[in-house]
Amino acid sequence: MLTLDIKPQPANFIKELPSKQCKQLYVAILELMKNPTPHDSAKLKGYDNLYRKDIGEFRIIYRIDNTHLFVSLAGKRNDDDIYKKLRNLQ
Repeated sequence: MLTLDIKPQPANFIKELPSKQCKQLYVAILELMKNPTPHDSAKLKGYDNLYRKDIGEFRIIYRIDNTHLFVSLAGKRNDDDIYKKLRNLQ
C-alpha cells in the first residue's frame, strides 16, 4: 500500500464539502492507495505521471511513485477551474 500525501488545496476543498461527498472522496482516495490506476482513472495528456479520478460530480488530480500517492488538486468535475489551478502548479 502507498503512503498518502494530500496537498492543502484538496484537503481544504474536501473538508468543506457536505459529509456525504466528503466521505465519498476520502473513500476513493483510500481505494487509490490500494490500486492507484483503477479502470476508471485516466492519465492526463501532456503531464508526466499525473492522473485524474472522477468521483460523482468531483474530480481529483494525483500522481504516484513507487511509495507515495500525492493528491495535488480536487474540484468540481465539470469546472475547468481545476485545470487552471493545475497549470499554475507547473
